This record gives sequence, C-alpha cells and structure tokens, in this order.
Amino acid sequence: MPDGRDQPALRLGEGVVALDAEAWDACAGDGNPSLCHQFLSAMEESGSVGKGTGWRSRPLLLEDADGRLSGAVPLYVKSHSYGEYVFDHGWANAYERSGGRYYPKLLAAVPFTPVPGPRLLVRPGREAEANRRRLAEGLVAATRQLGVSSLHVNFVEAADGVALAAAGLMQRVATQYHWHNANYRSFDDFLAALASRKRKMIRKERHAATRAGLQLRRLTGSDIKPAHWKAFFRFYIDTSERKWGSPYLTRDFFMRIGETMADRILLVMAEQDGKPVAGALNLIGREALYGRNWGSDGAHKFLHFEACYYQAIEFAIERGLARVEAGAQGEHKISRGYRPIETRSFHYIADRKFAAAVADFLAREQAAIEEEREALASYSPFRAAGD
Repeated sequence: MPDGRDQPALRLGEGVVALDAEAWDACAGDGNPSLCHQFLSAMEESGSVGKGTGWRSRPLLLEDADGRLSGAVPLYVKSHSYGEYVFDHGWANAYERSGGRYYPKLLAAVPFTPVPGPRLLVRPGREAEANRRRLAEGLVAATRQLGVSSLHVNFVEAADGVALAAAGLMQRVATQYHWHNANYRSFDDFLAALASRKRKMIRKERHAATRAGLQLRRLTGSDIKPAHWKAFFRFYIDTSERKWGSPYLTRDFFMRIGETMADRILLVMAEQDGKPVAGALNLIGREALYGRNWGSDGAHKFLHFEACYYQAIEFAIERGLARVEAGAQGEHKISRGYRPIETRSFHYIADRKFAAAVADFLAREQAAIEEEREALASYSPFRAAGD
C-alpha cells in the first residue's frame, strides 16, 4: 500500500502477535480489554484464529517516518461469515447467485466478540483525528488492493463511524441490551427502581437459581485457578455444541487470557456440593463489564439469568462501573433491567451495482429496527415517573 513518507505510512501486517504490545496498546487504549494486545494475541497463539479457521489476521498499521505505530485496525481476511454477530449470509448468497465471489472478504472486528468499541485505533494527540481518517481510507484502499468483494467493520463507536462514513462505507444498525448504573448503592437499590411485579419476578428467579444448593462465586485475578478454566471450557464446549454445533475458541485461548490478563476478567462460577456446574466469563473494562461466554453441564432453572445478568449487575454496582454490556441478542434481558441500545456496523461493497442493492436493503432494515426498538421500550421494567 504505497504512501508518501512525509506523512504516516499504511501497510498490512501479519498478525497482531508479531507487533510490539506496548505500541499496540498505546493505540487501543485501556478502556476495552477485548482490544488489548494480550487478548488478540491469545486468539492467534491459541489457534482460535489463523490457519484452518477462516480468519487470517492482517492488521492495518499506520506508522510514522521513524516506524512508530501511530494507529492500527484489527483486520482479518475471512473465508466465511461465522463468529461475527453481524449477519451477512444473505448478502453472500445473493452475490454468488448473481455470479460474483463474496469470499474472501475483509472484516475489522474482534473475533467472536460482539462488544462495541473503537476499531480505528489511534494514539491520543493532535494527529488522532487525521490518523483515524487515514485508517478509514486505508481500509478501503486495502479492499481494492486485495481484490476482495467487501469490507465490514463491526460494532463501531461513534467517532469511528464519522470517519468510516466519510470514507464511503454504509452504516447498518442493530440492537443490543445494556444495563446502566444509575449510581445504585446495592442490588436492592436497583430493584427499588423497578415496577413491583418485575421486582418480585427477579427475586423469585434469584431464589430459584440457588435453592437446589447452588452457590455462586465471583472470581477475578489470582482467585481464578487452572481448575476453574478447565471446568469452564468443558461448559463452553458442551453449550456451544448444543447451540451452534461448532465451538470457536480453544481451551488454550482461555488458559492464555487467564495467565496474561486475569485482573481484567470476572469469572462467575456456580458450584453444587463444591463441584463446578456452570460458569460465565466477563471482561472488566474501565467503565463497563462485558459479558462474553456462558456454559453449564446441564439444565439448571434460572441459573443462566443469575450467573450472566444478576451477578454482573452486582459486580458493576460494587465496582462503580457505568454499565453492563451483555452481548448479542436476547429481548428477555429487558424485563431484567437491560435496555435496548443501538449498535452500528459499516460496510463497503466493491461492486457498485451490488452496493446499491445493499444500500436499499439497509435503509429498509433500519426503519424496521427503529420501529422495533420503539416497541421494545414499552416493555421497560422500570417504574414510571410518579409511581
């Protein structure tokens, strides 16, 4: 990717793991653990992405004249659309029916992680905004240079969205469910903000989840032992095979993040008679708790709600975190205090005719999603003003 040496130069790398960790993290910041060098490197070193997975790591790098990293994008060449949580299988089918080749494509995202955050990673400073624009334009240039069908940037923050739209990418909206901390002092304080019926429902669910002798433990840092990861991976595999048929993450991935970033992990473990029976993995950010993976050894009534939602809320209140982001899907989260929030992805289609068809689809889809989100707001469990 040619670029003048009087300004930062763009190039495609070969994996995040090969890059200097301090330089990468200076661009990624410390707000979102899924973007840190340790997390992305663990994906590569564990074999969760890489050869044979359909994910080839080709980070877009912006370097100054001295070779210092000024910006970066976690970027992958994809041979399928799995593990993304922004679904374009229909686009792929339509494009290939018309005689095109949809794969490979480019994806800027964190693999298997539907967590909104920055995607155009830049060092803070005077050049930050200009470098963000350079990265956005560089993504389009890389798409053309590699001759792939399309570029997709998933779960994008607002500042990146401005730069991506200016570079010619189309916006797509979707919905997630986040819990927001209104300076609650305790879980009971949060419950007091709910309508009586919803408050009783949550108390009933929490009681039912533990009445069979289950105990919940919130573990972080050195409290998380290898035995916990061994049990959690067993739950993850069992649940993934039942739901999707093909687990994405390897056991080595969990062991690696446990070794390198345990202080940024909350592992909720459910035990019965001292034996682990279920677990929920969360990442601890500067302002938010990010719910990631869940698994159990069988059916335990309401345990999923307890381990993934209520324990996360309690932890966020104790730590003074602003919100809990509980991942993809799940309208059932609304009645448990999670609100529907708009998420954004951005897309560039090289074929102009197909791009026009996608743009028409996105306009119609956005209108339907906005209408649905307005309807979902009526299911809020919070007390109305004056109640």
